[in-house]
Amino acid sequence: MEFNVKKLASDAGVFFSRAMQFTEEKLGQAEKTELDAHFENLLARADCTKNWTEKILRQTEVLLQPNPSARVEEFLYEKLDRKVPSRVTNGELLAQYMTEAANDFGPGTPYGKTLIKVGETQRRLGAAEREFIRSASINFLTPLRNFLEGDWRTISKERRILQNRRLDLDACKARLKKAKAAEAKAALWSDEVEKAEHELRLTQTEFDRQAEVTRLLLEGISSTHVNHLRCLHEFVESQTNYYAQCYQFMLDLQKQLGRFSGTFVGNTESASPAAAASPPAVAATTLPAVPTIPVVPTIVGVPNTVAEGVLNPNEVKPPASGTRRARVLYDYEAADSTELALLADEMITVYSLPGMDPDWLIGERGNQKGKVPVTYLELLS
Repeated sequence: MEFNVKKLASDAGVFFSRAMQFTEEKLGQAEKTELDAHFENLLARADCTKNWTEKILRQTEVLLQPNPSARVEEFLYEKLDRKVPSRVTNGELLAQYMTEAANDFGPGTPYGKTLIKVGETQRRLGAAEREFIRSASINFLTPLRNFLEGDWRTISKERRILQNRRLDLDACKARLKKAKAAEAKAALWSDEVEKAEHELRLTQTEFDRQAEVTRLLLEGISSTHVNHLRCLHEFVESQTNYYAQCYQFMLDLQKQLGRFSGTFVGNTESASPAAAASPPAVAATTLPAVPTIPVVPTIVGVPNTVAEGVLNPNEVKPPASGTRRARVLYDYEAADSTELALLADEMITVYSLPGMDPDWLIGERGNQKGKVPVTYLELLS
């Protein structure tokens, strides 16, 4: 019990001495041991690394999980060392709603079939998003968090110890200076000066040892940058794969909807004749207007093959005016002999014929011709 009391008293004395030294330095009443320029640069670089790592970490968390409530929930689970429950992504939830709606509207109807197709693509997008979040969390967020909660805490602890060692050193320097001044006035015995010099040597040794330990940790920030650089490359790779998957999923869906657009011209069982006869607009696509030839009545004895949906490419002739040049945006695989297969970035000639579905044009490439979907083209002036 007596030992503990003495230890507490000693600790209180050391704390008071450091507090006095720190206060006097702030007021300019005491000298302060300055660290060398290289050490100060290491400290500044470490602080910069810590600050930007925190900001990048927090913003990446927002990118992966925009919902703040969900982020707080995940944080609490991590702190409690419990597994974060699996959460349905927005794409998967949308897919569920579309599938249920299709079952209510009738999975065999045009609208129901389309809902099922789009819903399946949304489900695949949601699964890809889930995998991207998992990969980014493991390969990018975890290393950043480990640095802040591990290496940086160690560095901060050693810096606090170094600060205390410096305060002790400066306090010893101040005591030695006072002892020498008193000795010169014969107010103290010389052994007080020797005692102050001995304390100064001890504190100087402890300060130098702690400065070396802290310096080595600060120089390790360079290896931290190398590690974070590797993690950043992995994050970019995961993000690239994710967006490539999303692009491919949507491209496949666009092909399916474009190929069978003729079957989605409204639900004949419920739509009024006027509504069913109106042509559908090209969804989510803004394209230049294509000049078309006014619809002419069918001549008796001459079948209107375009209106009837039967197209013989050899019988199609371009109109005298109204042809356009177009650049192909995406690859397109022809569904049958009436369609023209496309390659991204190639140039073709396009035009419309009387009675054609507005979502389609006639495309020509050399001696080849056939129907092509408008959504795959960029029409040029």
